[in-house]
Amino acid sequence: MSKLVVLQPTKQPPISLLSSSLSHFNGTKLCQIQYKRKVYQPKGALHVAASSTKKILIMGGTRFIGVFLSRLLVKEGHQVTLFTRGKAPVTQQLPGESDSDYAEFKSKILHLKGDRMDFDFVKSSLSAEAYDVVYDINGREAAEVEPILDALPNLEQFIYCSSAGVYLKSDMLPHCEIDAVDPKSRHKGKLNTESLLESRDVNWTSVRPVYIYGPLNYNPVEEWFFHRLKAGRPIPIPNSGVQITQLGHVKDLATAFIAVLGNEKASKQVFNISGEKYVTFDGLAKACAKAGGFPEPEIVHYNPKEFDFGKKKAFPFRDQHFFASVEKAKHVLGWKPEFGLVEGLTDSYNLDFGRGTFRKEADFSTDDMILGKSFVLQS
Repeated sequence: MSKLVVLQPTKQPPISLLSSSLSHFNGTKLCQIQYKRKVYQPKGALHVAASSTKKILIMGGTRFIGVFLSRLLVKEGHQVTLFTRGKAPVTQQLPGESDSDYAEFKSKILHLKGDRMDFDFVKSSLSAEAYDVVYDINGREAAEVEPILDALPNLEQFIYCSSAGVYLKSDMLPHCEIDAVDPKSRHKGKLNTESLLESRDVNWTSVRPVYIYGPLNYNPVEEWFFHRLKAGRPIPIPNSGVQITQLGHVKDLATAFIAVLGNEKASKQVFNISGEKYVTFDGLAKACAKAGGFPEPEIVHYNPKEFDFGKKKAFPFRDQHFFASVEKAKHVLGWKPEFGLVEGLTDSYNLDFGRGTFRKEADFSTDDMILGKSFVLQS
C-alpha cells in the first residue's frame, strides 16, 4: 500500500555566502567573448506566477533539477509529492537557503516511496491519489511512463524532461524543435517516450535541455573544469577547441518547467531549453576560470584519435558542434533565461564547488596521458 508522508522540519545550521566578483558573457552568439566586471549577487530568488493550486507528482525530485523545481512549485502553492525509492534524503537544505525557508519547504513536501519499475505498484498507488499533473524528471524509457498514464486517466498534464540529444546530427544549426531526430540516439528511450505521449489521449509537454549546469550538478560539466583550475593544471581540450556548444542553468530550466504548467500554448508541444548564447570549448574553459576567480588557463589541444583512454572519458562534452535554438520557448511561453554563462557559472561555483562540495573526485589520469605526449612533442 502506498503512503504519503509529510516531512517535519528539523533545525539546520545556517549557511552564509561570501560575495565575489564575476564577469558577464557578452559578444556574438558564437565565440567572440568580452568581459565586464560587476559585484556578484547570487541569483535564484525564485519568481513564480500565480495559478490554480494543483496536486502535482514529481517522478524523482531529490537531485539537481527536481530540487529547484519542487521549491518553485511549493512556493506557488501547489501540493507536491516526490516519488522516489527513498534511498536519498527526500529534502536537503540548499546553500544560501535560510533555515526558515527550508523548514517551510520541508513541512509542505510529500513523499511517495516506491520503485517506478514496479509497474503494478505505480498503477495502484497513483490511481489512489488521482494527481492533476505529473512532472517526469528521471524517466528514460516509454515503458516507465505507460503505467503512469494508465493509472491517471483524468490527468490534466504530463510534463516530460527529454533531451536535445535526440536530434539527428546535422550541419545546419542550431537545432530547432522541428528538426529531424535520431532513432538510434543514446537518448532513443526519451524519443520513444515522446512518441508514446503523442499516441495517447493526454495533454503533454516535452522539454529538451541541452547541457545543464548549476549548483548540485551530478554530471561533471563545470566541475570538470573547476577541478583542473583549482589544481593549477592545463586544460586539455580535443582538436581545435572552437567546437561550439551550449549550456543552460538549472534554475532557468526550472522556471521553464513552471512556464509550461497549465499553459494552453504548451499543450502537445516540444521546447528546447538552454542558455541564449553559444560558446566554444576554449571559451568555456576561460569562462569557468573567470567564474571561479582563477587566472586565464593554459589550454592544450590534442587529437583524441592518438590516444586509447579505455573506458575513461577524457572530456565531458561531445566532440562536435551541438547547440539548439530557444526562440520557440521565448516567443510562445514568454520565458527567458535569467543567467548569462559566466554569471551562471559563478553562481554554480559560489554555491557548490567553491564551498568545497562536488560530486566526483578529480581524476587527472587521462590528462596526464595527453600532457605527457604533448611534452614529448614539444621537446
